[in-house]
Amino acid sequence: MNFDFSQLTSTDAFKLLSSVVVPRPIAWVVSQSPQGRLNAAPFSFFNVVSSDPPIVALGIGPRGGELKDTSRNILATGEFVINVASAGLAEQMNRTSVDYIADVNELTRAGLSTEPSLLVAPPRIAQSPAALECRVWQVLEAAPQRVIVLARVVAMYLCDEAILNPQRFHVDTPSLRLLGRMHGAGWYAHTNNLFQMVTPDADDDPAVRPAQGH
Repeated sequence: MNFDFSQLTSTDAFKLLSSVVVPRPIAWVVSQSPQGRLNAAPFSFFNVVSSDPPIVALGIGPRGGELKDTSRNILATGEFVINVASAGLAEQMNRTSVDYIADVNELTRAGLSTEPSLLVAPPRIAQSPAALECRVWQVLEAAPQRVIVLARVVAMYLCDEAILNPQRFHVDTPSLRLLGRMHGAGWYAHTNNLFQMVTPDADDDPAVRPAQGH
């Protein structure tokens, strides 16, 4: 069956996209209002889109026809922190997805604490094993009250236990036990069922481009 997205409602388009683009990494975003109020919320329309410069993309939809607190804070301050969601923090992450009023600190409600960031004003979640400090690079208005934030990663926190070789920047990714977002409401995936494939040896294939020097 083929689907013409111009003939679909946004709800139906979401159902299809979120069912096949999986697993999606979770951006557990901490933002801060100009008045200093903290907000935390998870988003799965997120990924790294460039390493040079280091750019991440974050899609934030509306809630009740208005900008979400996260969008409002990011647009006002230009800074935010993306924390990763590990398996041991699943319940706390899920708790911060609740639509609290703007004055409520989701971190407090979820029993989480914070640590200061290195370069940006919003803090990171202390219990999260890794965090990306971000500054807005560009904002696209995809639809009314729906924004796509392109942000430059200016600093990163990574727990010492996950660093295999700090000189070579080797990370023990499986040890982070990160969660991924799956299809439908409430479905998640663990990232510990892994396999590895070596790049095929194509030295004798004339159709393959020669290796480029660095």
